[in-house]
Order: sequence, then structure tokens, then C-alpha cells
Amino acid sequence: MKKKEVEKNFYNEISSKLLENLMKFGEIELEDVVIEAERLAIRFPQILPSGARRVIPALIPKKITEIEFTYPKMEWVGKIREVKIGATKSDGGTRGKSIIIGGETTPPFYTFSQPVSHPPVIAFDIFDMKVSLPKAVRTHFEDVMEDPAEWAKRCVNKYNAEAINLHLVSTDPLIKDSPPSEAAKTVEKVLQAVDVPITVGGSGDALKDMEVFKKVAEVAAGERIMINSLVKDMDLSKIAPIIKNYGHVVVAFTPMDLDLARELNRKLFEYLDKDRIVMDTNTGALGYGLEYGFTVMERARLAALKGDEELQQPLLSGSTNAWGARESWLKMDPEWEPRELRGPLWEFTTGLAMMLAGADYIMMMHPASIQTLKDIINYLTSGQITHDLDISNWVSAKIK
Repeated sequence: MKKKEVEKNFYNEISSKLLENLMKFGEIELEDVVIEAERLAIRFPQILPSGARRVIPALIPKKITEIEFTYPKMEWVGKIREVKIGATKSDGGTRGKSIIIGGETTPPFYTFSQPVSHPPVIAFDIFDMKVSLPKAVRTHFEDVMEDPAEWAKRCVNKYNAEAINLHLVSTDPLIKDSPPSEAAKTVEKVLQAVDVPITVGGSGDALKDMEVFKKVAEVAAGERIMINSLVKDMDLSKIAPIIKNYGHVVVAFTPMDLDLARELNRKLFEYLDKDRIVMDTNTGALGYGLEYGFTVMERARLAALKGDEELQQPLLSGSTNAWGARESWLKMDPEWEPRELRGPLWEFTTGLAMMLAGADYIMMMHPASIQTLKDIINYLTSGQITHDLDISNWVSAKIK
């Protein structure tokens, strides 16, 4: 017998014995073994030795145990209050339809537990003056940016906007300091131009916003618009009753602090019905605090479902803040891909994250971002995709 065959038989025999003992006893301990070699190689043969072929089949179960999957059962004692935005003719307004947000008794999209009460609403942001916008957004609205009524019509007629967010930035004392009467006229024009529910935002200056909101609430009487927003620094005893008398909804804004959110809600409960308050816990853009905004909103929603009555209000997210991240619009190296695509993806990702944290009303700006998020909402609630997408040219590769 040749030397190689002898060695092969020896290796097979010893490996078979080792394997059998290993399977039998669970471990092998070698004593008084000395290995002297300049080079040691441990090789695992591709073909199992005969001993392994005898032992391994015995370890394979003849039948895999079948276990029926059951969805986790969770009990939530709290319920998010429903808030209606926009009044139809039957309600004394002129809107073509109203939207209702809130009503959840489970975390976002726990459809295995029960259907979604009211799917999240995505609203288009517009402004009362021409503002500096990223090119990716400006391309869609540049010819109407000096006319907020036409801007609103573009969003509704071309992009099927569910709601409009009108931002009265010209009232800012540091920009144009437009008077409340002029702001009120702008609101009237937008209400006449479209029949979807609208939200009206101020400049962020607490004192000026109070004066603007008083006038806006008056001219929009009966329309159940949403005033965005009331903050802790305002004299709520003066502005909140006026908003209530004219039949509107408010946004309670706090900067990522649940204690402040509770405090502001408690104060507003003194003047407003609880079905007229929406919370904004603040949204940070992707890469610019998104994780903080997500965490605070998620904590607010879970606390509400666990029974915290001071936090049981629908949640609003200003996901348009995504465009404040320079990566969403800045021209960058090729690996970042074109900003025309990167920007909408940046806004979409921000909106998606906040929606999954619990946002009921999401403010966005780019048509593609909004449509994509609508498709996700439709899929999560019904399992259907709004429209088919041809993705064959999304990915390409060059083989050298």
C-alpha cells in the first residue's frame, strides 16, 4: 500500500473516532500529547468520514415542531382625542370636507390589534410672500410664489393636497412687519381659492402673533382653521378665548420637553375644549436632531396611551424642517447623489420617522416627498400601493 493511502486511512480512522467520542461525550481531552512541527496545518476534509455519516443523521429531527404564531396582546388604557379641522357647509363653513386626526388607542400602525382610526394627514406648506427655497422645491412653485392663493391652488389642483399650511412670515417684525389686517386679507384669499382645511402659522414672534391671530380668527370665523401656534410665552387668557369664540383649533408648541408640553396643555384646557388642541413637540431634521424629536414624540404618544390625560392630544410634525439641513439642498460630492433626489429623500425620511413616532398631521413641501409618504400610509393601512412605480432604472452597474 502506498504511503499516501496509509496516511489517508489513518486520518480517516482517527477523525472518525474523535468525532464519535465527541458526539458521545460532548468533549475530548488529550493528555500527554506533544506536537513537534515547524509548520502545523489543520485541514477539514470536504467529505465527511464514515463515522460522521453514521452519527449526524441521528441528530437531525425527523419533524420540525409546528407552532402557531399569535400576535402580541397589549392593553392600552388611554385614547388620543379626535380633533376636526375644517368646517363644511353643514357645519357653518365653506370647506369641501373636514379632516379628523387622532382617535388612536394603540401605537402607530398596530394594525394587527385594530384598524387605524384616522390615517395621518400630510399638508402642503405655502408662504404669504416669496421666500428662499431650495431649487428642488422652487422648481414646482416658482411662478406662483408671489401669490399665496395661486400657490394653494397649485398644491390642491395639481398635487391633490389634503390640507394647506399658510405661513404668514411677512408679519415678522424683522422681515416686513406686515400688519394683522394685511395678514387677514391673505387668509381670506386662500380660503376663497381652495376648499380644503387650512392651518395658519405666524412669524414666531409671540407678541406680534397674538395680534395677527386675533384678526385671522375673526375673518375666518366658522371655518375651523388651525392656528399655528400658541406658546407658553403668550398671554393665553387673552388669545385662547378669542380663538374659541370664532370656532377654531390651535397648535400647542413646545421645544422637545414633555414637562413643558403638559404645562402648556394644562393652561389651554382652562380656555379651550380638548377636541380643539393639537400638540407640536418640535421636529428636528434628519441629521439635525431627528432622533431627539422622534424620542420626545414617541414618549408623548406612549405616555398618552398609558393613561396620561395631559398628553392625549393629536401630534403635529413640521417635517419641512428637513430642508433646514444643508445636506438636503447643498451641492456635494458625487457619492451624495444629485440634490434633486437627495432633498426629497431627506424630507421624506424625516416625515416617515415622525409618522412612525406618532405624528397625526405632517407638514411637508416637496410633491414627491408627500406622494411617497402617502403611498407608505396607504400601504400600511390597506396593504395597497397607490400607483405602480417603474424602478428598473433606479440602480445601475458597470462591469469591467
